[in-house]
Amino acid sequence: MCTTILRPKFLLSRVAMGQDIDTKVTKKTPASSEQSRRIAQFLASQPKALAASFSQAQLEAIDNALQGRSWQRHAIDSRGTFSIPFIPWRFYYVMLLGRNRRAFTRREKRLSSLALFGVIIALILISLSLGLLLLYLLKSALGIDLFEGHSLGIWDAVKSWFE
Repeated sequence: MCTTILRPKFLLSRVAMGQDIDTKVTKKTPASSEQSRRIAQFLASQPKALAASFSQAQLEAIDNALQGRSWQRHAIDSRGTFSIPFIPWRFYYVMLLGRNRRAFTRREKRLSSLALFGVIIALILISLSLGLLLLYLLKSALGIDLFEGHSLGIWDAVKSWFE
């Protein structure tokens, strides 16, 4: 079922430029404000004569091409150039940081799961090691000797720090 929607205001300015354009267009879904904003930004970046020459079908195709560009929104987006003295070239840098909005491939999902598993195992091993070390130091501080005449020397090293 098709619905009739009004064109965005910036397209109506084409009528003022002497072009005969209907103020309504038939489309399957209503235009969103995001779509209007994308098209308005695109047309603002073009020369006025060129911006006025686009048909509605061309504008919809341009919007479809532009809507896949979600990479423009980042929490940190730092770009710049710099030069090094006595080198004739300029260099550029780009630092982007933000949430990954892409869908993972099967391989990326598997690698992500393996990495998460590795991090969890590493945290468990580190926690276990620190816990055992603290228990050993507590045992040594209390003077409990589990094996007669045998020591790892950790308690002696810790005591030497405080002397």
